[in-house]
Amino acid sequence: MSFVHAFRQQLRLNAFWAPRRCLATQSSPAAAQAKADSGSASSSPKSGEPAVAKSSCAENTVLVGVNYLKGQPEVLAMPDEAYPPWLWTLLQPKEIPDDGPGGKGEKIRLRKANRQRIRDQNFMKTQ
Repeated sequence: MSFVHAFRQQLRLNAFWAPRRCLATQSSPAAAQAKADSGSASSSPKSGEPAVAKSSCAENTVLVGVNYLKGQPEVLAMPDEAYPPWLWTLLQPKEIPDDGPGGKGEKIRLRKANRQRIRDQNFMKTQ
């Protein structure tokens, strides 16, 4: 990461900082991962332990802003089991394969570095 990239991120944070709702049930990703690892050993919660919710909304909560068509009933949150399992993996980072030189992983990394270089150049042109 170049100096320009870090500087640009700081400016972006200061200019557009606004508190937003967090859809995660945990305040830190490490705590959420630790809970997920401990909960993945068994599908049913042990006696005395509360069930770990995957979503941030309780069942039958009205989801404001999801229904934008007139005359339609309000959209309610469903229980976590009603959603497909792939939904809970969407926010996990993608794993880039390390398949050696000339492989798909190297191409992805080079493309990402090239995009960042172009962004840095364009940012410096505006200064």
